[in-house]
Amino acid sequence: MSLLFEPLSLRSVTLRNRIGIAPMCQYSATDGLPTDWHLVHLGARATGGAGLILSEATAVVPEGRITPGCTGIWSSAHVEAWKPITRFLADHGAVPGIQLAHAGRKASTAVPWEGGAWLDPQEGGWIPEGPSAVPYAPGAAIPQEMSVTRIGEIVAAFAAGARRAIEAGFQAVEVHAAHGYLLHGFLSPRVNHRTDAYGGDRVGRMRLVREVTAAVRAAVGDEVPVLVRISASDWVPDGWTPEDSVVLAQVLREAGADLIDCSSGGAVPDQRIDVGWGYQVPFAARLRAEAGVPTAAVGMITSAEQAEQILADGGADLILFGRESLRDPAFALHAAHQLDDLDRLAVPPQYGRAWSRPRGAVREDG
Repeated sequence: MSLLFEPLSLRSVTLRNRIGIAPMCQYSATDGLPTDWHLVHLGARATGGAGLILSEATAVVPEGRITPGCTGIWSSAHVEAWKPITRFLADHGAVPGIQLAHAGRKASTAVPWEGGAWLDPQEGGWIPEGPSAVPYAPGAAIPQEMSVTRIGEIVAAFAAGARRAIEAGFQAVEVHAAHGYLLHGFLSPRVNHRTDAYGGDRVGRMRLVREVTAAVRAAVGDEVPVLVRISASDWVPDGWTPEDSVVLAQVLREAGADLIDCSSGGAVPDQRIDVGWGYQVPFAARLRAEAGVPTAAVGMITSAEQAEQILADGGADLILFGRESLRDPAFALHAAHQLDDLDRLAVPPQYGRAWSRPRGAVREDG
């Protein structure tokens, strides 16, 4: 009986296993509306056995998109477009979750396969906004510094997006406060140069993500799990640190968060990340131990055995797979086979012939 295939309960929702699909931008939406690509992409991970499937970063306002190809949840049209996708995921045993996002100063760029450069308004882009009028990198747009009034509008937009997400059939909500996007930008002293109540010391810089988390919790009620993805380290001197993240995790738990999804980096281009297999797991382990909050580990976790060991060591409560799930949509089924735990994972009957006999057996059945 593997730990990876133990159910995980968060409030009223129970994941069938500890395998989650990390949010991964597909840059394939139209006016923020998900398309058939999203149905097939996310649906394949549901039939492949994952317990939780998180959407890509989904903007709560149009100008919160990273690119014009990113998904959104700012209108009733988006609710209707997401419904067939969430229904398919739930019908095949996965918990559909949405990542609510605002790209902040990293918004309005071309999709990666078209170069990823900033798009000005004449090219179909827009002026990004952020905590301070500081561009992400040389040549990037200078963001508009957000007023306190605008900050309040964004908090309300996250709450409205959360309500729409539940209407669209999502059963869990993740707040995106990582990778240099808006909420992480407010956290990082390298990005946030404000001197008002949303800047200055750590308490001020944490204020926006705390308010957003509390607003999302209030919007979805007591039964829906709320996750928060953070960058546990900026990987630069004078940036956001793992010690800061322990404090933040405690604050977010009090604001209504049920689990902290531990990623890292993305705030500034001069970061120096010590990349290696499972390189972010120590962040998840530390927050779990010191902040007393459930965590998800993510980043260069590529095998069932590696994931099982992380759980056995107390490093996390949930394992999120990103690139590995792009390589293998049926990763969970393969993991169950490798850990000899297929009996606890229902195989879609259409695929039963591939999993009901020892690998390598031959049968001419069409």
